[in-house]
Amino acid sequence: MIRNDALDLLPVRHAVPELLTALDERGTAVLHAPPGTGKTTLVPLALAGLIGDGPERRVLVAEPRRMAVRAAARRMAWLLGEEVGGAVGFSVRGERRAGPGTRVEVVTTGVLLQRLQRDPELAGVDTVLLDECHERHLDADTALAFLVDVRATLRPELGLIAASATSDAAAWAELLTVLDGSGPAPVVWAEGQGHGSAIHFAPPPAGVRPAHGTWVDPALLRHVAGTVREALERHEGDLLCFLPGTGEIARTAGLLADLDAEVLQLHGRAPASVQDAVLRGGGPGGRRRVVLTTSVAESSLTVPGVRIVVDSGLSREPRMDHARGLGSLATVPVSAAVATQRAGRAGREAFGTVYRCWSTAEDGRLARFPAPEIRVADLTDFALRTACWGDPSASGLALLDPPPAGAMAAARQVLTAIGAVDEEGRATERGVRMSRLGLHPRLGRALLDGAPEVGARRAAEVVALLSEEPPREYGDDLAAAWREARRGADGYGARWKAEVRRLERSAAEAAGGAAGSGGSGGSGAAAGAGDQDAVAGLVTALAFPERVARAREQGGCLMVSGTGARLAEGSGLRSAPWLAVAVADRTVQSAVARVRLAAVVDEAVARRAAGHLLRSGEEVRWEDGDVVARSVERLGAVELTVRPLRDAADPELVRAALLDGLRREGTGLLRWSREAVELRSRLAFLHRVLGEPWPDVSEEALLGRAAEWLEPELSRARRRADLGRIDAGEGLRRLLPWATGEAGRLDELAPERIEVPSGSRIRVEYGGERPVLAVKLQEMFGLARTPRVAGIPVLVHLLSPAGRPAAVTSDLASFWREGYRAVRAELRGRYPKHPWPEDPSAAEPTRHTSARLRRER
Repeated sequence: MIRNDALDLLPVRHAVPELLTALDERGTAVLHAPPGTGKTTLVPLALAGLIGDGPERRVLVAEPRRMAVRAAARRMAWLLGEEVGGAVGFSVRGERRAGPGTRVEVVTTGVLLQRLQRDPELAGVDTVLLDECHERHLDADTALAFLVDVRATLRPELGLIAASATSDAAAWAELLTVLDGSGPAPVVWAEGQGHGSAIHFAPPPAGVRPAHGTWVDPALLRHVAGTVREALERHEGDLLCFLPGTGEIARTAGLLADLDAEVLQLHGRAPASVQDAVLRGGGPGGRRRVVLTTSVAESSLTVPGVRIVVDSGLSREPRMDHARGLGSLATVPVSAAVATQRAGRAGREAFGTVYRCWSTAEDGRLARFPAPEIRVADLTDFALRTACWGDPSASGLALLDPPPAGAMAAARQVLTAIGAVDEEGRATERGVRMSRLGLHPRLGRALLDGAPEVGARRAAEVVALLSEEPPREYGDDLAAAWREARRGADGYGARWKAEVRRLERSAAEAAGGAAGSGGSGGSGAAAGAGDQDAVAGLVTALAFPERVARAREQGGCLMVSGTGARLAEGSGLRSAPWLAVAVADRTVQSAVARVRLAAVVDEAVARRAAGHLLRSGEEVRWEDGDVVARSVERLGAVELTVRPLRDAADPELVRAALLDGLRREGTGLLRWSREAVELRSRLAFLHRVLGEPWPDVSEEALLGRAAEWLEPELSRARRRADLGRIDAGEGLRRLLPWATGEAGRLDELAPERIEVPSGSRIRVEYGGERPVLAVKLQEMFGLARTPRVAGIPVLVHLLSPAGRPAAVTSDLASFWREGYRAVRAELRGRYPKHPWPEDPSAAEPTRHTSARLRRER
C-alpha cells in the first residue's frame, strides 16, 4: 500500500510534473533540489510510473555510497509498502537484491560504470538519475561523461537526469546539452528547505592547531565533544555530529562515554547492524541518540529523530603523490556546499539547530564547492576506463574539469607497465579484462597474475585485503591481517569474505581469456607454496611493484620508486630484509612515508614483480666530493650489486660527472690565481657596463658555458684533483670576444693598472660596484680630473703617507677645492716630513718626503 501521506510531505513533489515534461520533450534535465526535499526517494518512483500517472519506465539511480544505496532503496520500498527486491531493488559490489519486476534499481556509481563498460547501451534501462552530482566524486563524473556519450552516439532516447542539492546548475545544464541543438538541458528547481534550522557558530578556543595530513588537534575534538554536550542540554531531539574520519569518531566517542545517551559510530566500515540501527531511529528505552559520522551521512539518507547537527568543519579528501606513487588522505576545511548539506540534516523532520565549530569570519572564507576528485586523486582507474571507452586522453568526454596532464601521464605509465594499455594508450585485451574486475588496475594485475601462481582462492583473499584496508588493530603485517580476517569475528571479516567470493568468481572468468603481457611466468619463491607470508608478499608485490622496498637501518626502508619509508616502533616487520608495501602515506612535513601495511618478500620476488625497473650498467657520478665509477645492478632506486670499475670508465660519463660536481660545488674547484680572479672581475665590470660582446662571468653563466671555456682540459680530467689543476684564467681568456676584435681592447677599457701623476702604476680593483684606485694622496697632486675606465670615473681612495685611508672621492677637482683642506689640517701634523701644499691641484706629485723631493730637484 503506497504511503501517500508520507509522499505528500516531500516538497519535491511540486517539481515532478515539470521534470517529467522536460524528460519527455528534451530527454535530459538538471534537478536542483535542496536537502530534505525528497529528490532521492520520490523522484525515481515518479519517473518509473510507480506513483502518479506517468508511463512505466525502468529507472537506474546512481548514488556515491553503498550505505546511501541501501538506505534509498529501503526508503522507496517502504513508501510503496513493499520489501526491497520487488519494484525497488539495489545493487552494490558483491550484493544484488533485484528481480525481473524491479522498476527502480539503486546502484553505486562504481556498479554503474561496470555496467556501462560491459553494455554501453544499458539495454532495458529507460532513464538514469545520477544523484548528488555536486559531491564531484570521480566515478560520478566519469559515469555522467560516458552517459552523455551514449546518448549522443548509441541511444538518444535514453533519459538522463543530473540531480544535485548545492551545485552550479548552469554548468551541469551546459554539460548535458541536448541532442536537438536547442541549447543546454532544462533546469528544474525544487523549492523548499525542509523545516529549516538555526545556525550557531561555536569557534574553538585560541591555540587549536590546523589539521594536516590525517592529524587533527585533540583540542579540537575536546571542543567538538563539549559542543555536543552543550547542544544536548539546550535542545531536544537526537544529534548528528560530523567528523573527518573513523579515528576522530572513535576518540570523540571516548570523550562522550559518560553521556546519558546512546552514542553510535557511523561510517562506511561500520557493521551493517550499526548502520541499520542508525537509519531505523529510536534509541533503546527512548534514550536520545548521538550519531558520530563521517561524510557518509551528508546526503541521500535521513537519520530519523535528528534535530541537532554539530559540524566539526573538517572533511577528508584524497591526494595523490604522483612522483612517489603514494595515495593519501588530507584533512581539509569543508566547502560552503558541504556545510549546507550537513546543516540540512537537522531540518529534515522538524525545525532544527546547527552548531558550526568555526567562526563567522572563517565561514566567509570557505570554498564554494569541494575540490573535484579528478584534480587531486589517483587517475589510474579513470585512465583505464577511458582507454577501454575508446578515448585514452579523455579529451572527447563531457567533463566539468579536464584531468590534469601530469596525473594522466603518471596513470598511463602504470597501465603500460602492467600491460593494460599499449604505447599509444589504447586498452589491450588484458586491460579490458582488468577493467571488468571491479578493482583498481593494480589489484586487477595482482589477481590476474597471482591466481596462476598461488591459486585463485588465495590470490582473491589477498587482493580483497588490499582493496579495503583492514582495521588498524589488525596490525601492519599483511599476512597476520589475512589470518585475522579469516577468523571473521567482526564486520570487516564478513565484508572481506563476501569480496573474496566475488573476486574468486571474477578470477575464474578472467582465466578463460588469453594470457596478457603483464608477466605471468613462474616464480620459485611462491609457486605452490603453502606459506601465507610468501603468498601475501608475492600478490602485494604484483599490485605495487614500485613499493617493493629493501630494509635500511633503524626500521627504515627504501622503495624501488626512490621513496624512503619507516616502520612503526615495535613492528615485527623491522627484521625483514625485503618488504612489499601495501599501504603507506607521507605528510607534507615528513621526508619519509609511514608504512601502514606490508608483507615480507625476498629478493627473488622483488626482482620478479618489479622486473621492468631492473637495470645494470656503468654508473659514473659525483659523490662525496669526487668522481665515483661503478658497475651497478639496481632495481629502481635500490642498488642490488655494486662493483668498482676496474677498467677506464666511459670518458663522456666521467665528463658529465665532473660537470655535475662543478654545478654542485662551484667553479672554486678550479685553480684561481690572483691574475685569474682579477681577470674575472674586469670582465664582470665590462659586461655590467658595456654588455655584449663582453661575456657574463657570473657563476651560473660560467657553469652553463663550461664546454666553451674549460675545454680541452675538462675532457682530459678524471677526478677532482684534475679540476684543481685547470687554470681558470686561461679558460676565461677563451671567452673574450676574439671574433669581433674587441678582445684587443681589454687593457684599454679595463686596464689592470693606471699610471698616476707621480709615475706609479697603481692596480685597479674591479670587485665592487665601481672600479677602485687606492693611491697615496701626494701621488695625485696636480691631477684635476678623475681617471676613468670604460667611461666610468674610478672611485679614488686617497691614502695617507702610511697607506691608511684618508678620503674617498670620484671627483678630484671638487675634492681639491672643498675636501682637501680638512684632510691637510688633520694629517700635516702627523706627517710633517711630507709635502702639504696650499694648492694641491698645482703642486708637484711625489712618492717621497719633502726633503727628498728638494734633493731630487
